[in-house]
Amino acid sequence: MSEVYYTVNYTKLFYMRWRKFNGESINLPIKEAVANAIRSEVAKGTKLKVCIGTDSQVKGAETDFATVIVFLRENAGGFMYIHNERTRQKFHLKERMLSEVAKSIEIAYALCDLFIEFKVDMEVHADINTNPAFKSNDALKEAMGYILGMGFAFKAKPEAFASSSCADKMVN
Repeated sequence: MSEVYYTVNYTKLFYMRWRKFNGESINLPIKEAVANAIRSEVAKGTKLKVCIGTDSQVKGAETDFATVIVFLRENAGGFMYIHNERTRQKFHLKERMLSEVAKSIEIAYALCDLFIEFKVDMEVHADINTNPAFKSNDALKEAMGYILGMGFAFKAKPEAFASSSCADKMVN
């Protein structure tokens, strides 16, 4: 079996600005904030599941991305952390879909050791339609291969709520 090696730009992750749903800034590196959130929930006896997803919207010459880390409490709601970024890079639809997936994978990979340590189930959600009638479906095979190849659980529309609902609402 071959192993996939992936490197994370931890300097970039350190400087990414994250916030809570209420707009409150997270003034810690995201890995530290996630570790604290997991510890707090575990201390309360809460079983967690984490779903990571990204969505984007093109607005003129700019593309806005929102990446979310959704913490689901078993039988008790949830909360999320949000990161927004804007680029002037032009994307074809398939390229933009795969960029969304890459952003989600980057975060999932940077945090996966925490999920393993605390036995938290994690999924990567892709805002890609499983119905071939939709244009985003062109990226489905590559996205699924990318996510599964990294060893992560994968969800696409209509089950990919982290990207298609949560991140969708957070795109600037």
